[in-house]
Amino acid sequence: MSQNETAEERFRAAFERLKEDRPNVLPSGTPVSQNNVAKEAGTDPTALRKARYPALIREIQAWVELNGYEATEQKKRRDRNKKAREDVATKLKSVEAQRDYAQSQLLSAHRQVIELMEQNAHLQARIDELLPPPRPLRR
Repeated sequence: MSQNETAEERFRAAFERLKEDRPNVLPSGTPVSQNNVAKEAGTDPTALRKARYPALIREIQAWVELNGYEATEQKKRRDRNKKAREDVATKLKSVEAQRDYAQSQLLSAHRQVIELMEQNAHLQARIDELLPPPRPLRR
């Protein structure tokens, strides 16, 4: 916002940013309205008055009327995207649960392998106690 820019120019720039869904002040996806144009311009909503800016107000109202359908389509698109994100989050939780289960199975198998190795070593020691080691052949 430059010092030489008039209030109407700021309102028009804000209106254009909202139409293009590229606001600087408000969150992306904010619908175009007279109040939102004023907020995006960084002013109080009461600053954008019909008595002061009649042509701009008519443009905003005409755009809202003509693009009302588009706004509902944008809302539907946002809702679909939100549902898709929720679906991805649900799938992620499911995959994490599967990973955790597989990891616990792996740890159990690893523990069992260690126990079997210890048992094998114990049994080998018992065999060595009961059977003397072979003697080398004499020449």
